[in-house]
Amino acid sequence: MSTSPAPSDAPWDLSFLRVGALVAAAVTAVAAPVTGLVAGWADAVGVLVGAVVVTAFFVVSGVVVAWAGRINDTFTLPAALGAFFVKALVLFAVLNALPEDGWLDRLTMAWTVVAGALLWSAVQLRWVWSRPLYYVQPPAPPREAPDSPERMDPDGPRTRG
Repeated sequence: MSTSPAPSDAPWDLSFLRVGALVAAAVTAVAAPVTGLVAGWADAVGVLVGAVVVTAFFVVSGVVVAWAGRINDTFTLPAALGAFFVKALVLFAVLNALPEDGWLDRLTMAWTVVAGALLWSAVQLRWVWSRPLYYVQPPAPPREAPDSPERMDPDGPRTRG
């Protein structure tokens, strides 16, 4: 007799995606023009495309893992690995479709993807370290009966007298 897994009631917070996108946009807004002035505009386009690729990859992974986690926590690892596999295949196909001497520098784009992945990882680490995340849902505070003699007053305990 098999039972279907119960849906998870764990909250899946994707607010790190907003923070990561903002940090990536800020770094890209500085890196792309500087790269364009120093190395050329094909390199600047490589920085822009690389930043978009990394941001899209982290957003897709976050959404897929959260969706799988809402169904059941045991689905998160297969979902993450499956999403990674699909994204790697898509990236491989896109990189092979780009001409070697085209409108963007593929080497600069590749280094931007590496740097962007490290940046996004740092943002995620900072986000996780600064939040109270629980392995299990904390218990609800005890509820007291409204007419309980032990009920505490908001001003503190009172003495009978």
